[in-house]
Amino acid sequence: MRRWIWLYLWVLSLAAISSYGGAVSYGIFFGITLVPVISLVYLLAVYFQLRIYQQAESRNMVCGQPMPYFFVLQNNGYCAFAGISVVLFSSFSYVEELPGDVEYELLPGDKCRFDTRLVCRYRGEYEVGVKEIIMTDFFRLFRIRYPIPGTIKAIVLPQIPHIDRLLSIDNLSAAVQKEALGNPTEPDMVVRDYVRGDALKQIHWRATAREQKLKVRHRTGEEKQGISLLWDTKRWGKEQKKYLPIENKVLEAVLALGMFMAERGTSFNAFYGQKGICREQVEGIGGFDAFYNSVSKVIFDEGEEFSVLMSEVLRQDIFLKSKVVFCVVSGLNENIMGQADRLDKAGILTIFYVVTDENIEDYIKQSNERKKIIVLPVEAGLEGRL
Repeated sequence: MRRWIWLYLWVLSLAAISSYGGAVSYGIFFGITLVPVISLVYLLAVYFQLRIYQQAESRNMVCGQPMPYFFVLQNNGYCAFAGISVVLFSSFSYVEELPGDVEYELLPGDKCRFDTRLVCRYRGEYEVGVKEIIMTDFFRLFRIRYPIPGTIKAIVLPQIPHIDRLLSIDNLSAAVQKEALGNPTEPDMVVRDYVRGDALKQIHWRATAREQKLKVRHRTGEEKQGISLLWDTKRWGKEQKKYLPIENKVLEAVLALGMFMAERGTSFNAFYGQKGICREQVEGIGGFDAFYNSVSKVIFDEGEEFSVLMSEVLRQDIFLKSKVVFCVVSGLNENIMGQADRLDKAGILTIFYVVTDENIEDYIKQSNERKKIIVLPVEAGLEGRL
């Protein structure tokens, strides 16, 4: 709008000198003509004399945890600067308490420092902090964007969400119980709590009457034991804004499940693809730190297919001896569902956590007591969903 006003005034001044002439008309004409020249000279002075410094306490950050951060604007020139504003990288991070749409004014030799905290949204490696400076002249005719040469590239580790209970399985301990009260009249038998889906013929009526709750029995040699945790390492798309949120939620769900089991002293085996099968065995809370380090270093790749991972893992005896299998995936397909049917037929309780915002009702309809499918929205919290 200001440019159009200036152009309108310039045309009027040009018409005035053409029609009337005189010193006044020429003075107005040259004054209006010099306005953009003065504005450009001012912007060049700001461009070459303005300095910005920014620093975070560390490049290594944890998703969701604030990190001390500051930036400084400094005027090294001999004239006052005004109309200076900063633009932040806002897609994957944000700065706390920084007022928006603020324009800074700096006297010669003056500097402005802003101390705050930086928060990263997703796990990954990306630029954070100040992205560029916008400089506007006094007459508001021109704007120049000044990209920051030394941006901060953060290495962000995933956070560990804590959940109080799993809604997807009623009693995890009962489902993987390794030992139970022995029956003195049947020394080769063990009993455990009834888990929905167990056959009625397996109910141990004497133990049920004694403890006043349903108990089932298995022969010791036939008892499946343990938990397996698999997750998808396939990368979806080329753009960070598409794949980073999905990958971050997958890892958060994996770590939340791992911490939930580790805090309760429950051991589990974890499987994931890294151009081949990687396996981690976690023995309670003592083994969780090593597990977290491994999860943090996972590389997502377009060539990783979860159905191939499941097929390969199914060949391992330890996987088929699992009683419960947790799968965290970023999508379902017919190949994955085919592998799930194999686990179902083997009597293994399988729970799929699908990180997606898409409609997967057709797959959810295939759920049953031994094959559960739960949707985890990409931007939603995990408490009350796992």
